[in-house]
Amino acid sequence: MGAELVCAARYKGRTTRGKARLEMDTVEFRAPDVRVSIPFKAIKRLTARAGTLTLDSDEGPLSLVLGDAAEKWAVKIQHPPSRFDKLGVKKAWRVAVVGIDDQTFLDELRRAVTHLSMGRTVKDSDAIFLGATNEAELVRLAKLKPSLKSNGALWVIRPKGRREISERAVMAAGKAAGLVDVKVVSFSPTHTAEKFVIPVKDRR
Repeated sequence: MGAELVCAARYKGRTTRGKARLEMDTVEFRAPDVRVSIPFKAIKRLTARAGTLTLDSDEGPLSLVLGDAAEKWAVKIQHPPSRFDKLGVKKAWRVAVVGIDDQTFLDELRRAVTHLSMGRTVKDSDAIFLGATNEAELVRLAKLKPSLKSNGALWVIRPKGRREISERAVMAAGKAAGLVDVKVVSFSPTHTAEKFVIPVKDRR
């Protein structure tokens, strides 16, 4: 989840008050009369002055009165976390990848971790990345769980906006496998990553 503040805003000549959110790769503002979401990559100019953060994009300037948070948000927008920052990947990890054919991700992962297993799990994995394109593939969660370290993470990588594998279906499958969902991040422009862990009470 990103940072969130209730604040005043000005957008398209209208001043209002609502809720601003700083997500992994977007800035969002919601009010009864305004709803806007600006991807970082769409921001053409950014300023933070006197507690006001102003973002210029093709949709016009959005000014958010954030107080002390304005400069902090500006830094995070200008220096967004990498994909591996979002996923929490560490060099010493033992990682398994199942059902993912994103070659760019696989090459990055191969360079980033000490041990990588492709297509099969390894005992005491720090992380397992499961690629799934439909609900039926989610039955793998229960089979993969025993290969996790007690504090390991099982990530489900799925296409965005596909009816055959909804967020609700992924969450239900994780629960059925005895896992809890703790985080959702944007994996790529086309895919979402959802993180599951073993409940603390069940860890050995």
